[in-house]
Amino acid sequence: MASSLGMQSSPSRTASFLKPSSSLSRCCSRQTSLSFNGARTRISSTNTIKCDIAEPLNFGNGKPTIPVLNGQTFPKFLESARVDKTVNRNDTRLKLFSGTANPALSQEVAWYMGLELGKINIKRFADGEIYVQLQESVRGCDVFLLQPTCPQANENLMELLIMIDACRRASAKNITAVIPYFGYARADRKTQGRESIAAKLVANLITEAGANRILACDLHSGQSMGYFDIPVDHVYGQPVILDYLASKTICFSDLVVVSPDVGGVARARAFAKKLSDAPLAIVDKRRQGHNVAEVMNLIGDVKGKVAVMVDDMIDTAGTIAKGAALLHEEGAREVYACCTHAVFSPPAIERLSSGLFQEVIITNTIPVVEKNYFPQLTVLSVASLLGETIWRVHDDCSVSSIFQ
Repeated sequence: MASSLGMQSSPSRTASFLKPSSSLSRCCSRQTSLSFNGARTRISSTNTIKCDIAEPLNFGNGKPTIPVLNGQTFPKFLESARVDKTVNRNDTRLKLFSGTANPALSQEVAWYMGLELGKINIKRFADGEIYVQLQESVRGCDVFLLQPTCPQANENLMELLIMIDACRRASAKNITAVIPYFGYARADRKTQGRESIAAKLVANLITEAGANRILACDLHSGQSMGYFDIPVDHVYGQPVILDYLASKTICFSDLVVVSPDVGGVARARAFAKKLSDAPLAIVDKRRQGHNVAEVMNLIGDVKGKVAVMVDDMIDTAGTIAKGAALLHEEGAREVYACCTHAVFSPPAIERLSSGLFQEVIITNTIPVVEKNYFPQLTVLSVASLLGETIWRVHDDCSVSSIFQ
């Protein structure tokens, strides 16, 4: 398929801290941030609908990276998938619609897939009610709705529910809710008496609205998949971030992966294994209230090392900032922060741009507003990852093989 797209794979380059046999060198993209390096190559395969989107600008750190495929770059961890002959890339029964939460990511996914976004009318009435009308037929089609439930969470969630209902009433054959960021995922259990489990409630709402399948990226906890009574495809953003780190010349002996709290140890351990079994450190903290964290001590050695802090999301950045301060106190040479979901609630930007971090690496599952850009920020795209997963779900192919 790569040949039909008129693209060439860029040569593989592995950082000095990666073993040649590591799974990272097999499954991660060469430069998943895919920033522009000149004119873009249009999709040229026959019977494929082109997606005509405006040419973005080329920005560096601190500015949005809007990646698309071009002649110079191609996600390495998807190369084998693209030549899979069992995947039909020209199926016109697949329909892709975008909500208003993250239209830029939806455009990138459509461009990767060689499709146009479906025509849909979404507007708000004067009293705040949401109106949705599909402007093309979806009868008998496999419909994918791209809508993260990011801030404003309630608005975007309600919009997703109405979009699902509109597709169901329009006789869509299958409806898949593609949720790059699943809001309310942190409310996945009762920590005190008389609390709600909002993650289960939201799962019920999406299911009852008419969704047949969920495609989510880096859920806060794995058990959230069990809250849905429909199939859930869980996509991991790790390959995108790992590949970017592989482009950096960091010596393996200087690297240590740090979990900002005890709850993220499993995630950090899996991340460290991909980095040639890098050492692991844990920040022990005790939370005194919602969005308030207090760092207590550090488990592990970071003296003279490059610390890579890994989490699924950054909200107010209290946990990760206090953890970074502790790492510096313990002698860490540099501190990198990596997360999939950049919620960035105030005062996150002030904390992240205070000089504690050499670089803050995030993905575009949540759109970053311009006022939240700062020099240390690097935004990577999950568009190719989501696009490939959508193709495989549509064609009943393995999704897990993407990450092997």
